[in-house]
Amino acid sequence: METILVVEDRESLAKMLSQALTDAGYKVIWAKDGREGIAMVREKKIDFVLTDLKLPYQSGLDVLHEVKTQSAFIPVIVMTAYGSIEAAVKAVKEGAFDFISKPFDPDHLLLQIEKALEKQRLITENIILKETFSRQLGLPRIIGKSPPMTKVSEQIQKVAQGKTTVLLLGESGTGKELFARAVHMLSPRKEKAFVAINCAAIPHDLLESEFFGHERGAFTGATGKKIGKFELADKGTVFLDEIGEMDLSLQSKLLRVLEAGELMRVGGTTNIKIDARIVAATNQVLPKLIQEKKFREDLFFRLNVFPIVIPPLRDRREDIPTLASHFISYYSKEMNKDVDDFTPEAMDILIGHRWKGNVRELQNCIERAVILSDGNKICPEHLGLKMKEKSDYTLQDIPLEGSLQSISESASSLVESRMIRKVLNETGWNKSRAAEILQVSYKTLLTKVKEYGIEKD
Repeated sequence: METILVVEDRESLAKMLSQALTDAGYKVIWAKDGREGIAMVREKKIDFVLTDLKLPYQSGLDVLHEVKTQSAFIPVIVMTAYGSIEAAVKAVKEGAFDFISKPFDPDHLLLQIEKALEKQRLITENIILKETFSRQLGLPRIIGKSPPMTKVSEQIQKVAQGKTTVLLLGESGTGKELFARAVHMLSPRKEKAFVAINCAAIPHDLLESEFFGHERGAFTGATGKKIGKFELADKGTVFLDEIGEMDLSLQSKLLRVLEAGELMRVGGTTNIKIDARIVAATNQVLPKLIQEKKFREDLFFRLNVFPIVIPPLRDRREDIPTLASHFISYYSKEMNKDVDDFTPEAMDILIGHRWKGNVRELQNCIERAVILSDGNKICPEHLGLKMKEKSDYTLQDIPLEGSLQSISESASSLVESRMIRKVLNETGWNKSRAAEILQVSYKTLLTKVKEYGIEKD
């Protein structure tokens, strides 16, 4: 629901306007003179201003100038008497969306208000889309039905409906921005802007300007006013990626925004009210950065209201076939090729690989494989990955899910395979001697060597 500020000194007209706007679904605030109107613009969260031109204490032009100081995106319509058309035209030249002459039809006014708000939405959206279209999201939707992914999905659905700050934790390549977009799209803010900021990709000396904007002349090269990302995301969502890379000096200013819900542009003199939900993400251990005096503890507590851990790909291997099938379909279509499946050997390699780069690494691997494939199936040689033997696995590869017995069996297999490889290498692959040392029969040793896929180095 948009909030409209009506600045009108005639109480009867103000009441009529308030009733018409309320009936149309808007929230209305009334100011009885220019001075009170300017105070409300500074103190309240306003989406639209309807002001008379001639007002006690300060004029409608003064109100207009204050609105444009606070935000270039707040539309203003000026109401004027017949004899003040020239002044109304001046107001439009100075930034008003339009003027309307008294007396006027309320339905005509409502139509003008809707046009102004729609234009505001389009301007903000276009600024966002220029940046959004400059990069391609490789994974357009969240894919996976493994228990870890089901848990994350449930958490996102529960937290999305409110305004709670969300902190996404996980390794690089797990798709944290995708989950941040999911929080936004499942929230009541989905029709508003989603603004992503990579804190590691922007030089530290430019971050404050990117965040909060700047006034003309604020620093060398600031030839005009710039609207910051937080203003662009008003009533929407700001995604702060790689939050652990943020400079300490900027962390304190971000903390102020989170606490007070207002910001000040670089070189500015007035605070600007903003209503943006924060979703932050990092692949670093923030408590460790706090100990190293690289991250503010109070900011961490502000961000860590609702933490969600995004699981690495190795902890949800059952999702790999589904992800791989999605990517092969995507890149086959993009490259106009008929590749549509994997050989069983190739799929075994994909499932067994450690994927230190997670989903992003898998995506790159499939893209390369589709390029190299000459038939309709991807084979092991197209992947560029070594078939992982069970003896190559580490404790991190054991999924901590299922029964205690299944986990124990996985751990036992891991230790057995590594012990057998160690003894075979020590004996120069003399299997009879290795069987004696391991205290198993020769046949048992051969069976386990085959089972674990152990080959001579």
